[in-house]
Amino acid sequence: MTDPRATVAASYDFQRREEAIGRTISFRRAALDRDLGRLHAWLNEPHVLPYWRLDHPLPRFRDALVEKLADDHLTPYVGCLDHVPMSYWESYWAADDHLASYYDADPTDQGIHLLIGPPEYVGRGYAIPLLRAMTEFQFTHHETDRIVTEPDARNGAAIHCFERCGFEPVREFRFEEEDKDALLMVCERERFESEVLG
Repeated sequence: MTDPRATVAASYDFQRREEAIGRTISFRRAALDRDLGRLHAWLNEPHVLPYWRLDHPLPRFRDALVEKLADDHLTPYVGCLDHVPMSYWESYWAADDHLASYYDADPTDQGIHLLIGPPEYVGRGYAIPLLRAMTEFQFTHHETDRIVTEPDARNGAAIHCFERCGFEPVREFRFEEEDKDALLMVCERERFESEVLG
């Protein structure tokens, strides 16, 4: 069950008012014409580079974004606070991802990647409400009972946010395809709805 404060607005795929931060959180699909420049800038921010490593020249980054936008197993989103774009999200079907080689993936498992772009939004208490809203959005797919993620094992801030949103650490592993030491984390629908949404 989703929170009654969550809605689907005309220009967004998902929206909710988050009273804890006094802001409206919205997600819309990323678009090449609207988002190429902003995403390229965000991925070159010093707080993003160590984990995403996508600091390509703009033409190469454009090709990578075109590929992501055409990928059937992944949907890129731009997250907004009070309609201001400030975060990037990837919601993906885990069974069709490289991650499926490292755990027993169910066909309806969804995965999640995220970053907060502009530095003025980092460390301001927005990450947990944003992640909670995206997780709630993913669980609106009624067949999904589990959401997984694989943050860089060095990224303590991201791991903390995932834990606060109902994700439990499973194990560390060497994610060869992503060239990183990752921490597999899992969020079960029942726990999320009872303990996080409450």
